[in-house]
Amino acid sequence: MAQTPSSRSVKISNDERGAWSSDRPRREGDGPPRPKDLTTRCRVLSPSDRMRYSPGSLVVIVSPSEDLRDRFTDRVFEEKGVVLSPSALRKLIAGRVPDEKLDASAAALLTATVGKRLAAGESVVVALDGLEADERDPFVRAASELRRPRHLILLEAARDDVAEEDRALLNELRTAVDAGDVGSEGFQTAMRLGGGTITELKRIVFRPAPKDD
Repeated sequence: MAQTPSSRSVKISNDERGAWSSDRPRREGDGPPRPKDLTTRCRVLSPSDRMRYSPGSLVVIVSPSEDLRDRFTDRVFEEKGVVLSPSALRKLIAGRVPDEKLDASAAALLTATVGKRLAAGESVVVALDGLEADERDPFVRAASELRRPRHLILLEAARDDVAEEDRALLNELRTAVDAGDVGSEGFQTAMRLGGGTITELKRIVFRPAPKDD
């Protein structure tokens, strides 16, 4: 009686041989390059009546309420020209581009303008419409490449002013900001403002730290 072999061979087709396997080391050219890891230590700031950031910094402001965000930026920034937002740029180019291309054109203009200002060593405030990390990523990457300081401010709105679809994302972002976990996005400081703390902050300036006497 013939003995059953203790192991059997498995034939692998040529198509399967070319498949990706975690056991096979990734070689250069196997796919698109992975994005650079921006992870850094993030310090959680406590708000005061006056905040100071270094000149040449990037400050990203996010809020579930566009009205709250715009009123805040209009009130607190000493240098009015530093603030950029998708909504403001859409108004600027409205009528110059087809309506169906308005959002894409405004986004491209925002990215280009932020990049140019950062490259020139200027301070930039980006007031974004949404809460998604993907919206913040291009600006943080541009600042990181140029070794510019990167800061995040989260403005919380009253529950009734937060769209239902934004509530879960806002909760996640709130938790990440309070824990300093937005350092994984490349932010070096983060601050959350809500309720009375929004009005208590009177001014944000871009000034060097005072020299010790």
